[in-house]
Amino acid sequence: MASCSVCALSLGTPYVPPHRLLASVLDGDTTLAGIVVTELRVPRLVLALIAGACLGAAGLVLQEALRNPLAVPEMLGVSSGAALGVAAPLVLTLSLPAAVQPLLAIGGAALGGGLTLLAAGLGRSPSAVLLTGAAVAAALQAALLVLMVMADQLDLQLIYRYLLGSLSARTWDDVTGLWPWLLVAVPALVLCAPVLSVMRLGDEDAEALGVRAQRARLAALAIAVLLIAPVTAVCGPVAWVGFLAPHLARWFNPTAGAVRWLPWSAAWGAVVVVVADVPARLALAPVETPAGAWTALLGVPAGVALMRSGSRGRGGAARRVPAAPTDAREPLYGSRRTASGTADGFPRAGTCTEARGGEPGRGGPSGAVPPASGTAGTEDAR
Repeated sequence: MASCSVCALSLGTPYVPPHRLLASVLDGDTTLAGIVVTELRVPRLVLALIAGACLGAAGLVLQEALRNPLAVPEMLGVSSGAALGVAAPLVLTLSLPAAVQPLLAIGGAALGGGLTLLAAGLGRSPSAVLLTGAAVAAALQAALLVLMVMADQLDLQLIYRYLLGSLSARTWDDVTGLWPWLLVAVPALVLCAPVLSVMRLGDEDAEALGVRAQRARLAALAIAVLLIAPVTAVCGPVAWVGFLAPHLARWFNPTAGAVRWLPWSAAWGAVVVVVADVPARLALAPVETPAGAWTALLGVPAGVALMRSGSRGRGGAARRVPAAPTDAREPLYGSRRTASGTADGFPRAGTCTEARGGEPGRGGPSGAVPPASGTAGTEDAR
């Protein structure tokens, strides 16, 4: 994380040596390099950290609440709904203040997520929620395409870059606009974490422990909307961060629960966005590419690989469990063929007869337990 942050602040035009970064930030350097660092690169880095943390935490909340590793904001209509709420006023040439954009994004995200849960029967089946969410997301994306057809050339370029998720030209005003929403979402997220651990057990077990599964799933969706929508309003839908970050958290600590995975998922989400923003600025310089394109390009293959390695590791661990000894799998008392061709019903060698002082493989002393009458001692007992 530290090395990626240093690269994000140092690299670019103009280049600022790492040893001058601290002085540029603290001393208020009025040179071109100091202004670029303090007014452009630092707020962009802070926004990348906040956006990645919110998306990573929201992805874990959705996956744990629906008990499905593929439950991500992009597959539930949440991100598409938030993007539609922000893009519609721009295409319709509605003059709205910047402070209203988070509200529009929250309304669109709530609309998409609510339609998903209503169409799936209020979340009674996690698999039905995921499949219905994919259909709702496709419908919202079709509505976005209709808006793009209606837009003029200038608005079309803005919408296109916004829909891919970009951190370009973001300032401190964009960062400070997120704090009111974070003050509401973070405490709710902390209170929600223990409930997510119970939801992993299934709806019936959660109900037995006093957790109403449907209400908990609705609350999880509301918290995810509060985390995703303000970020989407500022920098667009940065794709698949909510898919990759939870899998990284589980892969590095597979035996933990949702309470411990939640901060790590937020941390990995921040790392993913910061790492993706560096090539977004520099790969095709002087042209900037959207950070969301890089998170999707790198996040989906990495997430699938983590899922495969995790499932393979669990399968390998199950195969490495040693098998029970032969004597433990065979009955202590039962018929077996002796060397003479007859069957006896006495215990095997090294078990009860040896404990009573008898010889292995033979009838023990009078203290040995006799076979059942009329069955042992003949070939019919087998």
